This record gives sequence, structure tokens and C-alpha cells, in this order.
Amino acid sequence: MALLERAIARVLPAVPRKLVRALAAPYIAGPTLEDAVSVVRRLNAEGKLATIDVLGEEVSSADEARELARAYHRVLARVEGEGLDANVSVKLTGLGLELDDGLCRENLEAVVEDARVRGNFVRIDMEDSSTTDRTLRLYRELRAAGRDNVGVVLQARLRRTVRDVDGLDNVRVCKGIYLEPAELAHQDDEEVRESFRATLRALLDRGSYVAIATHDEALIADALAQVRERGLPRERYELQMLLGVRAARADELVAEGHRLRVYVPFGTHWYEYAVRRLQENPRVAGLVAADTLRRLAR
Repeated sequence: MALLERAIARVLPAVPRKLVRALAAPYIAGPTLEDAVSVVRRLNAEGKLATIDVLGEEVSSADEARELARAYHRVLARVEGEGLDANVSVKLTGLGLELDDGLCRENLEAVVEDARVRGNFVRIDMEDSSTTDRTLRLYRELRAAGRDNVGVVLQARLRRTVRDVDGLDNVRVCKGIYLEPAELAHQDDEEVRESFRATLRALLDRGSYVAIATHDEALIADALAQVRERGLPRERYELQMLLGVRAARADELVAEGHRLRVYVPFGTHWYEYAVRRLQENPRVAGLVAADTLRRLAR
């Protein structure tokens, strides 16, 4: 299976864009903000929350970084205007992290302040390990400056993750999609799961608000057990899933009374996003291919 997954990931750049779009369609809202708004409306009607991500983290100029920041301002304005139950997720590379620290900080602070004024929230996504220290530093500095409407992400795949918990008050915990060398990241699936469990336990022990982002049933069960053991009210945690993945299970969790948030990416860079994400993690490519075959067989 692993060989097949890697083969699928390798040939993606040669696959026609129309076919990639068909493969990616269930997992990406579409190219426009209107597409994202339509998806979020549906999710809200199903009792689900959303976090909106504007695709386009690979920017090559300050102008592109500022334009992506402006796109987030448009998202926040539309969410407020429509009365949607949705926040936003940002990637710091899209805001200029690899171009200039000052530019990135300026863009991030502006988006966070806009969200604060509108009573909304910004989640800073975590990217590959080369950005981890800078991402956590910016998050901690914003929180120290009183910006309490901002959160961050920890990836259980990284060996350092449990040590990064201190001082983090609002965290999304996920396995992590980026493939990293063995000296930096767990390579075994069960080691990743155990890191996820330990990270969640450490965050809950320190009273952090935790967004539990996983489709792994064993981790969902363990997370809910930890929540029950602590007697946490539903306002102190949430579950998160990706758009188009395990929607029936998401419905069940909502029916059980849990807060569940769906990650909704949109934008004109959907093709680059789809190919890059599937290449970065061949296992995801295999899952998408299997899911597509199931849909075609119905």
C-alpha cells in the first residue's frame, strides 16, 4: 500500500488539472470567497463551526503577502456581515515569514486586530519544522501583548512537541502532515499517536483550551475519555476535522453534544495546494484516491 501511495503522489503533477480538481473538490470549498461562505452556511446549518483558510502560503513578494492579508480582512468582514460561526486560520509564510519578519508581523497583527474588533479569532497554522520556533515566538509575543483572540497549532509528529506546551493557552493539536527526518519527527504511526495523547494530556493539565484535530478514531476516543475524566464543559474544548473527511462521523459527534469545527480552505491556488499536500504526505494521496473510488462506485 505504501508503494502505491507514493506512486500516486509522484504522478500527480502529470495528472490533468480537471482530474485533480475532481479529486480535490470534496476537500476544498472552491476558488472564491462566495464558495467558502456557501460551505460555511451549510456547515453552520448542520450544527458545525468552521475555520476558513485562504490558500496561497507560497508568496514571493511583499505585495503578494499584503494581498493575502487583505483577503483575510475580506473574509472577516464577510463572516461578520453574514453572521457566520467561523474563524480564520493563517499560515505565516503566506503573510511573508520567509521574506521579512517585520512584514509578517505587520500583516499578522493587522489580521488579529481586525478579528478582535469584530469579535472573532485567528488560528496561526503550523508549517514545516523550519518555521516552528518563529511561529511559536510570534504567538507568544501576541498573547503577551494582550491579544487573547489568537491561537496556535502543535504537530504531534515532531519529537519536540510535548516540550513546546508551556505558555500555550489556545492550541490546535494535530498529527501533522509534513514529512520530516527521523531526528526531528516520529516515523512510526503509534509513536505519533502516543505523542498526540501526551500533548493533549499536557495541555489539558495546564488548563489550555484545546482544539482536537484528528480523524483517527482511536485518538478521538482517547481525547473524549480525557475530556470526560476532567469533567470539561463543551466550551473548554472542540473537535476539528477537514472538509470532506469523515462527515458522517462529524455528524455523530455533533449529535453527541460536542463542538466540532471544520477546516474550510478556498482560493485560486487550489491546484498548488492539492498537489503539494498530497505529495507532502503520500498516505493522504492514498486515502483521497480510495475515497474517490468509493464515490465513483456508488
